[in-house]
Amino acid sequence: MSKKPVLFDLEEEAAPPPVAEAPPVPEVSSLAERPPAMEQAARLAAQRPSRLARWFWTLLAAVAGAIASVAAWDFATGLIARFPVLGWAVSAGLAALALMALLMALRELAALARLRRVDALRHAAGECRDLAAARQFTARLESYYAGREELTWHQARLAELKAEVMDGDALLRLAEDELLVPLDTLALREVEAAARQVATVTALVPMALADVLTALVSSLRMIRRVAGIYGGRPGFFSSWRLTRAVLAHLAATGAVAAGDDLLEPVLGGSVLSKLSRRFGEGLVNGALSARVGIAAMEVCRPMPFSEARKPSTRKVVQRALTGLFAKEA
Repeated sequence: MSKKPVLFDLEEEAAPPPVAEAPPVPEVSSLAERPPAMEQAARLAAQRPSRLARWFWTLLAAVAGAIASVAAWDFATGLIARFPVLGWAVSAGLAALALMALLMALRELAALARLRRVDALRHAAGECRDLAAARQFTARLESYYAGREELTWHQARLAELKAEVMDGDALLRLAEDELLVPLDTLALREVEAAARQVATVTALVPMALADVLTALVSSLRMIRRVAGIYGGRPGFFSSWRLTRAVLAHLAATGAVAAGDDLLEPVLGGSVLSKLSRRFGEGLVNGALSARVGIAAMEVCRPMPFSEARKPSTRKVVQRALTGLFAKEA
């Protein structure tokens, strides 16, 4: 048996990878587990109540109104019998209250009529097939925006140039450029402000309910302001109808999906990888608020966007949110 030393050829162990190249530790609670607040709010408000629920609330409102009216009448007549002066004063107050309620109802009806007029204009714009139809629609659009001080110069320019246009599509583009593009700029400012507010509150306020409430309130206010810019001026009930129309439009187009697909091209993956979970949720909610705002513009605008003028959700999110987080050089 040989007693010479024996060499064993041992394979070298692979060196461990650098810490900087190690994959990130997955978070226990990710954004995918819970839909963003704006998505929850949109899905909640877009749900149409059942016919049984609508009948229930209608009958409840009718019965409550009847009870309140009889109680107010009995109270006023009883007070007149006991204290005539005070009774007549209360009766005058009740009459003034009823008059104010009637005026508010008339205002709501006028707001609903304006919304129907916008729907009719948008439908007419989509049905324009020749120059005569385009001229008729342009005249209706000019009539709709007559009296708007911020559009006085644009209306004068449209009146000067439209006689030279002999193509229906070109006339529609001219009407859009002169009457609607200035309003689009104002509406986009409101959308960006709402998206920035939702993102900031969601990122800084560590409450689960705060982001949902902020998304709802900001979106409702944004929809009202966008409608006012385009001439809708909705009231209380018409605002609810308009909100349902906007959310139904979102559901139909699939735009109420998660908004994180917009954030990496906008802010950069290196920035997103360093953000906390709350800041990530804030950015997603802000992106979804921007989508709601663009949907509100499409619903409230009396003319569909042309391909050249349709706002990009990604650019709106970029302008609204990159001021909160600076991209790395």
